[in-house]
Amino acid sequence: MVVDDHPMWRDAVERDLQDAGFDVVGVAANGSEALARFPACRPNVVVLDLQIPPPNGVEVTAEVIRQDPSARVLILSASGEQQDVLDAVKAGATGYLVKSASRKELLDAVRRVAHGDTVFTPGLAGLVLGEYRRLSEPAADPGRPTLTERETEVLRMVAKGMSYKQIADRLVLSHRTVQNHVQNTLRKLQMHNRVELTRYAIAQGLDADEDDAAE
Repeated sequence: MVVDDHPMWRDAVERDLQDAGFDVVGVAANGSEALARFPACRPNVVVLDLQIPPPNGVEVTAEVIRQDPSARVLILSASGEQQDVLDAVKAGATGYLVKSASRKELLDAVRRVAHGDTVFTPGLAGLVLGEYRRLSEPAADPGRPTLTERETEVLRMVAKGMSYKQIADRLVLSHRTVQNHVQNTLRKLQMHNRVELTRYAIAQGLDADEDDAAE
């Protein structure tokens, strides 16, 4: 499903997706239309602009995930502001691209999001990495979970936007082993999926200094 209030942009994204073999089950020009059509369309991926007539993209994201936790939301926005990215991910977005992204980058992001990967801007990856570093350090708080060196290495790559297959190839591990490392971390944090893990990292990592966020 493609949601954008600019007809030319919406039509162009829809056409690019269809030309690449995706089945576009619905389009919407504002938040109300998107939420009204979502239950009938049941898209696997929603490509969603943030700055749309109300409810806005963040609110639509939260409601889509509430209705169908398995749905994937890929934000495609003109804004690259850090707060917009954070708000979208806290609401449940699985990916965030700015509209300066190329057609190839968009199609690749939709494919990856559909398969469960996360695709975020570098600034967001920096925030996540800051939290992973803290988790890998000896815990000052005995109740705080700690990660092994390998778990930290794998999750750094997840935060950078790498797929499980890319991580497996880079570390010469099996796809299943990479999955196990991520699942172990989720279990330690009492979370259920990578999106929740990302939300947790953002919530805990907002106090990272600028040097951490830039790395």
